[in-house]
Amino acid sequence: MAEQRVPKLNNNDTEYVLTEWLVADGAEVRAGDPMVVVETSKAAEELVAEASGVLRQRAKAGDLCRPGELVAEVLDGSAPRSVEPGPAADPAAADGGPLVTRAARELADRYGISAGRIAALGLAVVRGADIEALHAADGSAAGADAAGAETAVRPGAVRLGRVQRGVARSVELSHRTIPAAYTVVRMDLGPAVAHARALTRSVRRPVGLAEVFVQQVAALHPQFPLFFAAIEGSTALLAEAPHIGVTVDLGEGLFVPCVRDAANRTIREIATELMRFRLAATDGTFRESDLGGANFVVTLHTDADVVLAVPLVFPGTVCALAVTSPTDGSPANIGLAYDHRLINGRDAVLFLHALKNSVEGLG
Repeated sequence: MAEQRVPKLNNNDTEYVLTEWLVADGAEVRAGDPMVVVETSKAAEELVAEASGVLRQRAKAGDLCRPGELVAEVLDGSAPRSVEPGPAADPAAADGGPLVTRAARELADRYGISAGRIAALGLAVVRGADIEALHAADGSAAGADAAGAETAVRPGAVRLGRVQRGVARSVELSHRTIPAAYTVVRMDLGPAVAHARALTRSVRRPVGLAEVFVQQVAALHPQFPLFFAAIEGSTALLAEAPHIGVTVDLGEGLFVPCVRDAANRTIREIATELMRFRLAATDGTFRESDLGGANFVVTLHTDADVVLAVPLVFPGTVCALAVTSPTDGSPANIGLAYDHRLINGRDAVLFLHALKNSVEGLG
């Protein structure tokens, strides 16, 4: 018999929502098959079976589950297949309506979306991403409803959304546990912008400063391995490859999807991946596997008039690079926030100078 326990999916949440079983209770499953979907504060993730056999569900759709908690067992062929079916978790589901996850119900309340409109989706299981998509389709009208719902919480108060609550936990954890320092250098981004425009035409993908900095930062991994490490107690764990997180903020909360092994990716592959992330941010279809694993984060502050930005060091990393791009043509302030337990000021300057030389040398 193999126990199926919930893995730790991120550093932001202490519990997740089991939204959907993909294998029926008592059915056979093969090792590696998608088995169940759990939803974190930012994404939905399919968990796969760790063994082949007969699945016995130990939790039901709609349950909260913590990392390490048992949700199923996979029995070998000799085990009995008769099991007790789990009850529906949502009252509406028991009445024949769709199963609405707790996260989806909270979003629906926030946006003022009625049960009838949720039922009209025609889905068996309604997740947070489905409500986000419905809200986006509603446009400004739903936004006005949401504002009204938020105001109704308490005069002068605004209820934080699911993603915003996840961001708040990351910020609080970072400020409480990571002694960060910050260093800024001036860079001429003209060559990088021209280089990006040329690449856009040649690779037929949108290439901008995000794609350029992901590639240039990743190339510094062999020279500055500590900048891509993680701290565990009194030990620095070096990374085998640079996995670059990139901030994506469309106004509903901050996402940090990760471009894995970025040093071995072409600029076309990086551009394709970042485009997929931007689309996922608009319709709420991120998977937890998109959002985890970064060992260096590039934060983008390329709106007009932003001349300086100080990023937080995300839990699990030791560095975050802030990229600004003034539209008046003046040199940009490119800053590095770093965990001062591992990186000192001199090394930060050496890293930034190496980055400056590579970025200004593009063309």
